[in-house]
Amino acid sequence: MDNPRSPLPEQLPAALVAELEAPRALRRFGSGWYAGLFAFLLGIAGLGLALTLRFPALLSTPELDVVRSAPLFRPAVQAVIMASWALAVISLLLGRYRTLGIAALALALAASLIGTGAPDARPAERHGLFFGLDFFILNMALSGLVFAPLERLWPHIRAQRLFRPEWQVDLVYFLLSSMLVQVVAFVTFGPSRLVMAHGAALEGVRASIGSLPLVVQVPLIMLATDLLQYWLHRAFHRLPLLWRFHAIHHSARSMDWLAGSRLHFLEIAVVRGLTTVPMFTLGFAGEAVQTYIAIVYFHSALIHANIGGEPGWLGHWIATPRYHHWHHARDAEALDRNFAIHFPLLDKMFGTFHLPPGRWPSGYGVVDPVPMGWWRQFAWPWRG
Repeated sequence: MDNPRSPLPEQLPAALVAELEAPRALRRFGSGWYAGLFAFLLGIAGLGLALTLRFPALLSTPELDVVRSAPLFRPAVQAVIMASWALAVISLLLGRYRTLGIAALALALAASLIGTGAPDARPAERHGLFFGLDFFILNMALSGLVFAPLERLWPHIRAQRLFRPEWQVDLVYFLLSSMLVQVVAFVTFGPSRLVMAHGAALEGVRASIGSLPLVVQVPLIMLATDLLQYWLHRAFHRLPLLWRFHAIHHSARSMDWLAGSRLHFLEIAVVRGLTTVPMFTLGFAGEAVQTYIAIVYFHSALIHANIGGEPGWLGHWIATPRYHHWHHARDAEALDRNFAIHFPLLDKMFGTFHLPPGRWPSGYGVVDPVPMGWWRQFAWPWRG
């Protein structure tokens, strides 16, 4: 199988990528790789957060204003920047990974020059479009802190590296889906707004569902959205026009928590737009919807993660990494199987369940010649 690397224009500078992708034998403790890596990541976080504090109306997410205005937020950002400085110096002193250390120093310097500004608890005045840079950093930090260690402790494929082939492409998808959270929300909430505007007949249903306890509402949302997503998912596999968009998601040849973010924007708009209809039109409480959204973010990363060791029976009741990895498999036996997002019972009901005991797929990806690189993948489905 060829090595599916992204084209250079969408990569970080080649020397930096080479150091990030250094073989495990060369990044032992004391080589400077770990210090450089964490300095680089903290430098990105420090620079991004400094920018959100300097330009909150443009680069911050309104829902995170309460976090940004907290008394300890600015000192925490300053501590992140200082830690990036210190680790970058350590990496350079150790000597092997100079590009990584210099890049981290540059990020820390830029963050220091921008600064965190004077404390100001007032919410940002917003006028139109904003980009969720703070949401990207928070989402990446929380997901990485949870799943990167789990993939090192209980990997399905032990030889798979943290910076595996195509990681740059998936990082771009993760970045854009976070930064364009306002655009995504505007597009996906359109069908729900339409139903709400003409849904007076649902008032009785809304009242009944709204009176249910939260612990009942959350599983109901999961079941309602999963039933709808199941058939949408099958349609994206069965209809050639839709498959060209969904093939982008299946083109990943390595599975980890970041791979789940590889989704074409049209698929995001269609699937999320339709699955939000039951969430927002049937009377579910806001707390139930927020809980479900948090579960979806975590669960989507989990089922794509390179994590093994799950009990064999678990995938029959709830979507697990092994269950969903079979959906991404290149193996002929797994073709058009395991469409459910949460509950494999739907696949059992409709004859698409596949989970051979104790086995994992032999490989991932698609036969279709899906190009590498975010922009090429965005344009590819439209080309006839």
